[in-house]
Amino acid sequence: MKKPTLTGRNFPTARQDATKDAPPTLTRYDGPESSYRLAFTDTAFLLREEMRPVRMQLELLKPELVQNEQGIESTIVIFGSARVVPPDVAQRMLADATGARDAAATAVAQRHVAMARYYDEARRFGRLVTEKSRLLETPIYVVTGGGPGIMEAGNRGAFDAGGKSIGLNIVLQHEQVPNPYITPELCFQFHYFALRKMHFLMRSVALVCFPGGFGTLDEMFEALTLIQTGKSRRRPVLLFGREFWRKLINFDHLVETGMISPQDLNLFRFVETAEEAWDALEAEYGFELRDNDKSTPPVDL
Repeated sequence: MKKPTLTGRNFPTARQDATKDAPPTLTRYDGPESSYRLAFTDTAFLLREEMRPVRMQLELLKPELVQNEQGIESTIVIFGSARVVPPDVAQRMLADATGARDAAATAVAQRHVAMARYYDEARRFGRLVTEKSRLLETPIYVVTGGGPGIMEAGNRGAFDAGGKSIGLNIVLQHEQVPNPYITPELCFQFHYFALRKMHFLMRSVALVCFPGGFGTLDEMFEALTLIQTGKSRRRPVLLFGREFWRKLINFDHLVETGMISPQDLNLFRFVETAEEAWDALEAEYGFELRDNDKSTPPVDL
């Protein structure tokens, strides 16, 4: 007989109890109306309205625990539209529309071609972050909203570089599936927007905002508000595409009308290329300093 281990478990694990076969005599209580199931295996119970606080806690804990296990400490968040398509797709759309002599479709396709450069920049930036930070003592991982468009481009860039990246997907009324470039063990699905946005910020050392719509604006302004009010530590907020953002938001008007302070304009900066964005981060954090580099040999004291 095997001797007991000094540090062995005193009780079975939850998994063991959850997977244990029910005795044959309990068939009367196997039906859907039965309350005999363990509470943590009872989906109908967990989905009750009164259990929302528990579900919110689970949605906070699951990504946190998994990222801890995966050694994720620092991230760079890429926000941007799901509607921006890759350049090759935009060019195909334009060729099809012009071939069909469809003026309306041609106008839409031309717009896609103009915006597709941001897909390229997001992809290049994702790759640059992954390659440049690989030798840092604490590597930096790309995190996106996990969907198509700019989000796909960011994850794709990290994938191109052979690195991990994170996707924080959200359940929406219309179908949305994760893009195919996220590291599977770091691909999460959220029900609550608020907890998803919290996870965007928890590990981020910078926020990079590409052109986008309501969702991008919501994420960007929440981050700026938290930094402005001191609820969150200050970190670089980079807006890709000065022309787009200046046309979309009259920041100077906000200052002129007293809605924000002049110094609030220093909470973000405009960039145009992946290299310019990385240079801004490097200037902020000194990524090139030798004490941040894993390749630096230890010094004997």
